Amino acid sequence: MGSLSALLDGFRSRRVLVLGDVVADAYLVGKPVGAAREAPVLVLEQTDAYILPGGGLNTAANCLALGAETHVIGLLGDDETGRNLRRSIQELGMRTDGLIVDPHRPTSTKTRVVGKGVQEVQQLVARVDRIDRAPMHESVRDRMIEAVLSALPRIDALLISDYSNGVISQEVIGACLPAARGTGKIVVVDSHGDLYRFRGVTAATPNQPEAESSAGRAIATEEDLHAVGRLLLQRMEAESVLITRGSEGIALFETGVEGYLLPIALGDQAQAVDPTGAGDTVAAAFTLALACGASARQAAYVANVAGGEAVRRWGAVTLQTRELGEALRRTELPPPA
Repeated sequence: MGSLSALLDGFRSRRVLVLGDVVADAYLVGKPVGAAREAPVLVLEQTDAYILPGGGLNTAANCLALGAETHVIGLLGDDETGRNLRRSIQELGMRTDGLIVDPHRPTSTKTRVVGKGVQEVQQLVARVDRIDRAPMHESVRDRMIEAVLSALPRIDALLISDYSNGVISQEVIGACLPAARGTGKIVVVDSHGDLYRFRGVTAATPNQPEAESSAGRAIATEEDLHAVGRLLLQRMEAESVLITRGSEGIALFETGVEGYLLPIALGDQAQAVDPTGAGDTVAAAFTLALACGASARQAAYVANVAGGEAVRRWGAVTLQTRELGEALRRTELPPPA
């Protein structure tokens, strides 16, 4: 535990650049008051409304909460949602000079309608997305690439958060990924799309459905899991691949090393409440640990505990270093040798 505590202390000296899809996670909260007369649907009486950083911004918020100096590069629309989102992350202390306003597209927004009464458990009722997945205008794309290349000398790690919203294009990948690796930076990708676009990364952190989709093979057995992990490792030309598996935990694959599997880091009395944003928490913790010099297994262990802590809470959450340290002390999972 002593070495892991020292690792967490090192997070404060790391500088991370998150390049990715900026999303506003909007919440409309209402008290159930009955059924609608005109249709068989629940009627909610609104009690609250708020916006949280989502997508790549949630990944960046997790890096920031864990103590790292955090920069973010992505797109906002020229709209009220984008302006509110920028203000909210500035209040968190995140560097926002890399947020580019694209007047041709709205700020990507995922609106969750939540029912919560006095006695009812909070329940997600519906989600409405407003996302323009069209390719970026060439001038906007070039500004983004220039922002990344200019930031590389000042960072320790580049974390690419790709939600397949049309921002992380092949041109952006081709310009930024080799430049980052060529200057010795840690590059981690967390992508909802084709993983093979990101050849040469330090590591990737797909969830199981994303890994299955890229590999073209379902994971039904442990043999399948190892086959998919090795295939991704080989075709991505990556140093490691960390597959998050929800209630099944995580699976880490490295070149020339046996796979490392861990169950989900939840205590006997703990329950998973909401998986929203847990993958962002895992990616942030894994990247910071690697940037501090941890082995891939140490980083995967810390990230697994961080993810287990995240799913115990409602919504996209961020973990403070202190909270992650407490979770590491509580867990009964043995750390890697």
